[in-house]
This record gives sequence, structure tokens and C-alpha cells, in this order.
Amino acid sequence: MKVKQIAPNQLEIDADDCTYFQSYETIIAKVNNGSGELTLDEEKWDYSSTTSKFRNKFTGLTTQETKDGIEDGSIKLDDLNK
Repeated sequence: MKVKQIAPNQLEIDADDCTYFQSYETIIAKVNNGSGELTLDEEKWDYSSTTSKFRNKFTGLTTQETKDGIEDGSIKLDDLNK
């Protein structure tokens, strides 16, 4: 597992099967390294403007593109902080 700090309190965590974006102590997003499937935390994916800014950098999507993906089902929501 590799952890990269992309800004204060903003981390990218590369595990064997997934890469995660963590803001402070909360996992916000994960990308499956095999399929590329994006999953966002159902409660915290749009928590603040700072979280959104770094989530967008992590995913390569704008907030509107993210909302569209959630709506059309191409982006999954789940509890990533169980």
C-alpha cells in the first residue's frame, strides 16, 4: 500500500485492488484498479468545497459530471467508511 499526500489532509491511497481518495479521516472515493469503476461515499462525497476540489482532481470529473454519473448509475454510491 502506498499513501501520497496531495495537499494537507488530502491523501491518495493506492492499495492492491483499489485507489482511494481520503479527505481528513474520511474515505471520499475509490476507483477499482481493474475495472476503473468509481464509487463515492454516499454521505460525504460532496461534503465541502475543499473536498469537492480534491475529489475532482482525483476523479478527473467536475462536480456536475459527478452528479450526472450518480444520476445515470455510472458512478456508484456506498458507505466507504464502514
